[in-house]
Amino acid sequence: MNTESVARPSSAKVVPMTTSAANVSNLLQHYGCGSIPFIGMENAFYERHLVFDRAIDPKVAGARERFEAFARSVRDVLARRWVLTKKTYEGENAKRIYYLSMEFLLGRSLANNVTNLLLDPLLRDAAQENGIDWLELVEQEPDAGLGNGGLGRLAACFLDSMATMQLPATGYGLRYEYGMFKQSIVDGWQQENPDNWLRDSDPWEIARPHENVEVKLNVSFQLREGNFHVIPDRPSSLIGIPFDRPVVGYGGRTINTLRLWAAAAPEYFDFQEFGTGDFVGALGQTLEAESLTRVLYPDDSTTKGQGLRFLQEYFLVACSMADLVRRFQRHNADWGKLSEKAAIQLNDTHPSMSVAELMRILLDDVRLGWDQAWELTKKTLAYTNHTLLPEALEKWPVAWFEILLPRHLEIIYEINRRLLDEVRHRFPGDEGRVEHVSLVEEGSQRKIRMANLAIVGTHSTNGVAAVHSKLLRTTTVKDLAEMFPERFNNKTNGVTPRRWLLEANPALARAITQVIGERWTTELSQLNKLKPFAGDPSFREVFLKSKREAKAQFANWLKSTSGHIVDPDTIFDCQIKRIHEYKRQLLNALRIIVVYNRLRANPGMKMVPRTFFFAGKAAPAYKLAKLIIKFINNLAGTIDGDPAVRGRLKIVFLPEYNVSLAERLIPASDASNQISTAGYEASGTSNMKFMMNGALTVGTRDGATIEMAEEAGEDNFFLFGLTVEQVESSRAWYNPHWHYENEPETRAALDLIFSDYFSRNEPGVFAPLRDVLLTQGDHYMHLADLTAYCQAHERLGALYADPGRWAHKAILNVASSGKFSSDRTIAEYAAEIWEVEPCPVL
Repeated sequence: MNTESVARPSSAKVVPMTTSAANVSNLLQHYGCGSIPFIGMENAFYERHLVFDRAIDPKVAGARERFEAFARSVRDVLARRWVLTKKTYEGENAKRIYYLSMEFLLGRSLANNVTNLLLDPLLRDAAQENGIDWLELVEQEPDAGLGNGGLGRLAACFLDSMATMQLPATGYGLRYEYGMFKQSIVDGWQQENPDNWLRDSDPWEIARPHENVEVKLNVSFQLREGNFHVIPDRPSSLIGIPFDRPVVGYGGRTINTLRLWAAAAPEYFDFQEFGTGDFVGALGQTLEAESLTRVLYPDDSTTKGQGLRFLQEYFLVACSMADLVRRFQRHNADWGKLSEKAAIQLNDTHPSMSVAELMRILLDDVRLGWDQAWELTKKTLAYTNHTLLPEALEKWPVAWFEILLPRHLEIIYEINRRLLDEVRHRFPGDEGRVEHVSLVEEGSQRKIRMANLAIVGTHSTNGVAAVHSKLLRTTTVKDLAEMFPERFNNKTNGVTPRRWLLEANPALARAITQVIGERWTTELSQLNKLKPFAGDPSFREVFLKSKREAKAQFANWLKSTSGHIVDPDTIFDCQIKRIHEYKRQLLNALRIIVVYNRLRANPGMKMVPRTFFFAGKAAPAYKLAKLIIKFINNLAGTIDGDPAVRGRLKIVFLPEYNVSLAERLIPASDASNQISTAGYEASGTSNMKFMMNGALTVGTRDGATIEMAEEAGEDNFFLFGLTVEQVESSRAWYNPHWHYENEPETRAALDLIFSDYFSRNEPGVFAPLRDVLLTQGDHYMHLADLTAYCQAHERLGALYADPGRWAHKAILNVASSGKFSSDRTIAEYAAEIWEVEPCPVL
């Protein structure tokens, strides 16, 4: 397969972007539409949907109603291409990609779909002509509550790239009614509130109840005294109802599908119970079923929460496998060709039950022999690993399989028996290796190792950055990698430049297009042509102007939405990601205290003023992560209240971090903090988005940051801290007390925390931080890296004071970000794992 040809779909024609009648006509032909009811007709571009969908006079329509009408009108435009895409795939009987993921962090769809359809200038003008505020319209759409962090956002970028590159693909996920949670900050603490993103109808989704799937379980559930109780050995079923969302490729030629499953009960209403007055009991089965897809991540600190997560994962797998098998059977009678027609990618361990489920289908439903079923399963499935953290490599109790999925457990046991026989044959006497590779973890509670199952039952296991893939092979699953070395490979992550540069940062996108043309939107490697312009004073000026514009826009938005006032002429210094100890938001806070102490001791000290932005959610049961959020907010309050540093230091914790917030903040950012303990971050994708938008990285040699620095040159990065090898080699003897005793600034920062300086009204609230950093040994080595981290930021501050030199390095970063397009990543998956070719929709 020619990767270069995949990276730029030849049929994704770029249509001229003017509002002339001729070009409007061209667009109509491009999308196969005879007319667009909302262009060229005064006050009527959304009128049809307002009148016929809402039965409302357009003159009195509210903002939300206008948004829905506008979005449905855009869906009208893409609908024919969507139908034609499906028809093309069916007619060609093309090999298809099925991407299974528990998360798809889509963000908002209106602006993205309009951008990818090449309708942006047309619709903005149409909105203006009809008195519609485009920005107000966009703001009416909530971020889809279908993901939380990098895993889900990567999946969304991949869907965008597959559609843009005209690869026949379907995404499979769950239709979470409430997402994860909506985050607010009260007295510095994170508060979790329901994220009812589907409260209003979603104009993008289409329910397909006639394509539902029955999911069989070996148990039933009964509602008693307000709680659900499991009744073993009484089989029951759930119904998976698909909801389809369009995935618009750039240029609008290909419209792929994201299919999300909602759970329902086979019988919605027990009339007998209702008739006797048990109103809640009458709806018990429905409540139990619908609860399955209620939230993204149940509270996994409880057994019930873990059990719900287990069921969610199986529900996703069972629905998706049934659906894709049904699609395969429509055009293929020979089951031996399954792997020639389907490539199933498991996004992390969550869908790894696909191994057992596909085996069950092939053995029990299709009646194939074990050997043929096993070969087909391995050839069809592939697995992406996203973490090295042991707690994230899922292990489910054997007892749950025994109760809920006994047939799957039988299959897993047989896979394991054959695997261990092979291990003992190849490595006689090595029982330690047998224990490590086994799918069953022995102990007081026997568990199934889902990562091991995914590796053994697929033909490909990939990491998501070079260093991550190396550590996966040499450390995390070393014995399995030695058993199956040919299965392991690397696919460094990427992000879509359409959303994260073209749409999110229009000023910079225009500046780039003016000097190198527009091909970069689908061939990000074209950004390399910017390198000569890093030395061009006029382009530097344009670049700095675009950054200042993004910062001013963000400052204005922040003031209008939260009341926070920030100065766009300060360094915007950002760390935005899930709150976790290994991501080391605490290290960032310690660095700020060091700078704060310096200013208190020396008020005349020269430094460029900084605004520090933090954003991210902590898992509800992760107490220390929630305490770190509290600490950052208390630190912000203390600094805000100190006149000695006012105007020089400011901290803002931005609640409810999501795609829409990132789209505003990343283009405005000057400094990107990527400071995970080396060896813990699989890849990262925010690092790529910051680089693409001209922020300079202060980071450890971890994840994809290593490859980013290689592309741009380490002299254009601010790298610091221990390497992966140094972290591992010092683990046995590392003592954080040495840094406390021998580094005065480290000691002063910690003493200030422990003196309750930042918690005067809540003495002792931050005592657990002492335990983490000193008493318990500072597992993530904050203190080991603190001094070097501070020094890296000193160098960054000195550079910022020289705008010309700063712009030079920032432009080189943008110019070197071409490798980190999700198009490049998907081209590698398509050529090296899936063996799938583009299927152009004519």
